[in-house]
Amino acid sequence: MLTLSHVSKTFNPGTVNAKTALSDLSLHVNKGDFITIIGANGAGKSTFFNAVAGSFMTDSGNIILDGKDITLMPEHKRAKSIGRLFQDPMRGSAPGMSIEENMSLAAGHGSWLSSISRKDKALFRERLALLGMGLEDRMKQPVGLLSGGQRQALTLMMATFNPPKLLLLDEHTAALDPGTAEKVLELTKKIVDENNLTCLMITHNMQSALDLGNRTFMMNNGNIVYDVEGDERKKLHVSDLLQKFKESVGKELDNDRMLLSE
Repeated sequence: MLTLSHVSKTFNPGTVNAKTALSDLSLHVNKGDFITIIGANGAGKSTFFNAVAGSFMTDSGNIILDGKDITLMPEHKRAKSIGRLFQDPMRGSAPGMSIEENMSLAAGHGSWLSSISRKDKALFRERLALLGMGLEDRMKQPVGLLSGGQRQALTLMMATFNPPKLLLLDEHTAALDPGTAEKVLELTKKIVDENNLTCLMITHNMQSALDLGNRTFMMNNGNIVYDVEGDERKKLHVSDLLQKFKESVGKELDNDRMLLSE
């Protein structure tokens, strides 16, 4: 489904501020994989997502999605096949537009906002009801008035309205309170499972990294230092991940947010 071959990216090359963010990164993601990704700040997790999404051109290597080379494809064209959620609930939707108008954009009816059909409205209500947040009864309300959790749940629904080939979740629950984050994670699992989506999820919560999905990547210095799945993954505890980090990197993990989530 997704293959990266020897992908590298250095920002500000040739200057004192040069920073190698991805270093000869190679990986293969199978169709239907739900992969959780962990690593300390600066490990290259979001840069990896940006490379796949096309936020910048890589310095070297190739990116193949569903058999198609997208290495040089611009971001807006990749967006037709790649859904993405960010840590900030304010990204991914239009705050000044209503819920139903946002849903219309997600459905691909961006040019016809003034004439949303009854059929479409019924479909939007049906999809929104799945969130269990009552948004189906507030479709005329501007999205900017929703809580962070409601907006992130809506954005998740929008990103998967037309199931993408690949779903990227970049710490999409990190800005939410624990209770709301748990609800959004449950919704995430439900949507991914029901649509058999191929999904990559960055998380700072190491327990969630083991509880969700079927495979886990650990990143450091722009590369994957540990890749685990199957029976080996099922036996792991958070303490094992911390030990694996120490063995792979040669030092203790010192990311407070990740340690607090243990």
